[in-house]
Amino acid sequence: QVQLVESGGGLVQSGGSRRLSCAASLRTFSDYAMGWFRQAPGKEREFVAASSRSGSTTDYADAVKDRFTISRDNAQNTMYLQLNSLKPEETAIYYCAAVIGSNQQSTYSRNYEYYYWGQGTQVTVSS
Repeated sequence: QVQLVESGGGLVQSGGSRRLSCAASLRTFSDYAMGWFRQAPGKEREFVAASSRSGSTTDYADAVKDRFTISRDNAQNTMYLQLNSLKPEETAIYYCAAVIGSNQQSTYSRNYEYYYWGQGTQVTVSS
């Protein structure tokens, strides 16, 4: 059974940092492109960052570019999201997602492109 389990959420002050992890029980982790999304209260789930199967290609939402960094360790079946310079409006549940990548370089930024989802981890940024 496929499982994606996020961790690393919590309370952080505005301007602070946090590192999220996503542990995947995928049979061959390196076959999967991965992504991070977030959903704030009363808002739709939105794209944050994506990684290709190999991690060689990444993509970011404009709002988080230069502050967030997505990475992955295929040997450990784990993906990460480093969040820096956090803002109160980035308080949200952060979700990781996985889909079989069509090639080593493709990334995916739309909800419907992903097949597996984790349960999310709450990040709260205090002002």
